[in-house]
Amino acid sequence: MKKALSPDTGKSGGSKMHNFIVYFRQHWQLYALFMLPAFALTIIFRYVPMGGVLIAFMEYNPIRGLLGSEWVGFAHFKRFLSSPDFMRYLMNTLKLSVYGLLWGFPAPILLAFLLNRILSKSIKQKIQLVLYMPNFISVIVLCGIVRIMLAPTGMINHLLGTSTNFMTMPSAFRTIYIASGIWQGAGWASIIYTAALSNASKELKEAAVIDGANIVQQIKAVEWPAIKDTVLIQFIMSVGNIMSVGFEKAYALQTDLNLNASEIISTYVYKKGLLDGDYGFSTAVGLFNTVINVILLVTMNTLVKKMNDGKGI
Repeated sequence: MKKALSPDTGKSGGSKMHNFIVYFRQHWQLYALFMLPAFALTIIFRYVPMGGVLIAFMEYNPIRGLLGSEWVGFAHFKRFLSSPDFMRYLMNTLKLSVYGLLWGFPAPILLAFLLNRILSKSIKQKIQLVLYMPNFISVIVLCGIVRIMLAPTGMINHLLGTSTNFMTMPSAFRTIYIASGIWQGAGWASIIYTAALSNASKELKEAAVIDGANIVQQIKAVEWPAIKDTVLIQFIMSVGNIMSVGFEKAYALQTDLNLNASEIISTYVYKKGLLDGDYGFSTAVGLFNTVINVILLVTMNTLVKKMNDGKGI
């Protein structure tokens, strides 16, 4: 005979928890076995390297190590902040990040809206395949393609009937960097928004069409609410990484003649740390960059919570 279910759901929940605790005590070795590799990898690759932050406060010598190197406190930070090139590096980094955010962040959202209007599945999949492909191109290969296309004898100059070397123009560097980034990443970034749009109510969309709503009104009333939270989270994360401009791409597109616009904090850290061997100073500059990112992330999350009924990340 089946036992009658107890109407007291609280007791049922407590019974399940009790059974879990008993089972966990009996088989804790199994849980430990599965958790240990992930726990060990997290400690080794996430927490242990944090000790390297101490290098920012030392005149670090690789032979002497952390314990034998001279402690200099905030001397490296003062040196960087008082450097005559500090504002140039900071402004170059901010301009690349802010302009990239303003132009690059809406691109995948608009692309997702456009893809959502394609009714044929086969056509939609083919278009998505073409849009996703640039994401799988290596950054260095992408920069090589950009250099070839913008060379004095490249395709762009051939179409314009000119022989301008765009890679030597500081005024063109940001446009090249941001435009190539949008081309490479917009298609892949649109995946998350396309997935979120699948949750939009088809009944509401059909009702809006029957009521005579145009495309903009359909997006505003039906599709935007479905992806609003996703957009906010992505925006907060993007602002939190506003100082983390990709080093590889900036360095690969850098030339001696466009340094006024292309020299950013990450490329400066690379040159001072690995090329010049000034490990303490480069670590201090990198730590300064990280602190600014954390401040921006917390600030933006607080602002979004106030504007979005307490919803943030």
